[in-house]
Amino acid sequence: MSTPVEAGDIDVATLGHRIRHFRTSRRMTLDDLGAATGVAASQLSLIENGKREPRISLLSSLAAALGVQPADLLSAEPPDERAALEIELARAQRGPLYASLGLPAVKPTKGTPTETLRAIVGLHRELSRRASEAIATPEEARRANTELRERMRAQHNYMPEIEELAEQRVRASGHTRGALTHREVSVMAEQLGFELIYVNDLPRSARSITDLENGRIYLPPASIPGGHGLRSMALQAMAHRLLGHTRPESYADFLRQRLEINYFAACCLMPREAAVAFLQQAKKERDLAVEDFRDAFGVTHEAAALRLTNLATSHLDMTMHFLRVGDDGALYKGYENDGLPLPTDVTGSIEGQVVCRKWGARTAFTHTNRTTELYQNTDTPAGTYWCATQTGTTAEGGFSITVGVPFDEAKWFRGRETTVRAESRCPDESCCKRPPATLSGRWAGKAWPSARLHAHILSPLPSGSFPGVDDSDVYTFLEAHSGA
Repeated sequence: MSTPVEAGDIDVATLGHRIRHFRTSRRMTLDDLGAATGVAASQLSLIENGKREPRISLLSSLAAALGVQPADLLSAEPPDERAALEIELARAQRGPLYASLGLPAVKPTKGTPTETLRAIVGLHRELSRRASEAIATPEEARRANTELRERMRAQHNYMPEIEELAEQRVRASGHTRGALTHREVSVMAEQLGFELIYVNDLPRSARSITDLENGRIYLPPASIPGGHGLRSMALQAMAHRLLGHTRPESYADFLRQRLEINYFAACCLMPREAAVAFLQQAKKERDLAVEDFRDAFGVTHEAAALRLTNLATSHLDMTMHFLRVGDDGALYKGYENDGLPLPTDVTGSIEGQVVCRKWGARTAFTHTNRTTELYQNTDTPAGTYWCATQTGTTAEGGFSITVGVPFDEAKWFRGRETTVRAESRCPDESCCKRPPATLSGRWAGKAWPSARLHAHILSPLPSGSFPGVDDSDVYTFLEAHSGA
């Protein structure tokens, strides 16, 4: 079945091939068609070769002379495989990738075998694929991540279209209140035509795999440690379909898609209507606390803290910041729209930068009791900030999760009465990065530490449309499970 296009969207190359196809199938020469339409054969040749776009009136005359409808000529589909190959070859050779090679263009003739065209076009496809999977340098990735963070900051970390989509899907699952259950997540998948299947042999490089052909979403077994995150993983897999994602064309595209699916999952696990009502009531009682928000919706502390940043400015009328910091002081995730001066490198990236050792995100590691949130006021060059910090541990080491607000906004939070106070002068190096003069005088030139090198510092970013995912492992896995 042909796919019609609007006259203003005519692909002249496809149009020309379709005219030639119908002409030659009727054993008409260019002179024959010219006589029937009153147009010189030389002009028709230009049209057939995609070098000139005919007027609409001429299209009607051509269709009549060829015994077809105008829609048949305007179809977006090439008339046959050879025409499709010739069109694809011409487009590839007009592109910047081929131009960068400095090679002459190949112009197929009637005598060019179709097999030769298949081979040449196949080479172009592989060239394009390899270019799209080129390894991104760490600097490129950091710039892409910085641009994405700045864009989210400008919109207060809030995405209303995804919020609305998530509300619709959650309501359709039958969910009414409390934490979203595994059963309700399964219903959401079923409504999209997918079945959730838990397996023990997922490739190490993939958190989940969606089988589009058989309508299956494969997840790790529900009994694994931290299995509570399976709801989020399933929702993220569904989000790719609901948000209309296609294969990422760049690392920046990959990062954007990852952010969007994480946002959708958070919206489902902590639906806007219920979450805002909970937070507004807590604010009214001047008892806002991430730990209460976390427990009310059955999510992790980090997920609750991040979700609070989504809703705080748009629905609670306050600015704030979020930090995830390693026990080595490195910043792994960060967001702020309250003016907190986050450390950055020359690209503007914050990831991997060391935060001030006087911030609550780091002083929390010095406390022996880490089961509850720790509160602190910190004077900075940008003003005074209040923050609440919770610490945790993974196989990679300790980490802290911090949410904070300008001092005037602390009145809405539990822990506002804390007397713990610190002064941070960072990025002034005399604040915490430069050793005190007494220690420098004692040890300068007398110490030779062996540095712990983080392997990721020297590693290029993984290649592939889905960075780090081994396509061979994924396809082998799907083939093994296709008959299940």
